[in-house]
Amino acid sequence: MQKIYLASDHAAFKQKEMVKNYLHTRFEVKDLGTYSEESVHYPEFGKKIAKAVLKDDCLGIAMCGSGIGICIQVNRFKGIRGGLCNDEEDARMTKKHNKANILCLAGRKHSDEKIKKMIDVWLETEFEGGRHQTRIDMLDE
Repeated sequence: MQKIYLASDHAAFKQKEMVKNYLHTRFEVKDLGTYSEESVHYPEFGKKIAKAVLKDDCLGIAMCGSGIGICIQVNRFKGIRGGLCNDEEDARMTKKHNKANILCLAGRKHSDEKIKKMIDVWLETEFEGGRHQTRIDMLDE
C-alpha cells in the first residue's frame, strides 16, 4: 500500500481529518498533525511534511487556512514541489507539468467534496515528463 503523508495547522484540522478518513482504505496514511483545533504555527507542520516526503520519496497533502503559508514553507526544501490548488484543473496541471509531490490546499476555502475531487484528480494524474522534466531539473539547480 502506497504511503501518503498529511499535515495541517489548526485552521485546516477538520479537513485533514476528513481527508485521512477518505484516503485510509487506499493508502497508508501518516498523520503528522496537528491533532486539534488549538492554535499552532503552520511552518512547523510544513517542515514536518516536507522532510517526511523527501525521506520516504512519497506524496503528501498539506493544508492550512488559505493553503498559502504551508505551501510557501514546503517549497523551501530542495526536492519538494508543492502546488497550491483551488480547482481540479490546478490539481491536474500541478502533477502533469510540475510533478508536485505535495498537494497544498486551503482548509477555509473549499467544501469537503471539492477537496476530495482535487485530491482524486491529483492522485490519478501522471507526470508528463519530456520538456517538463527539464524544467523540474532547473528548479533544483
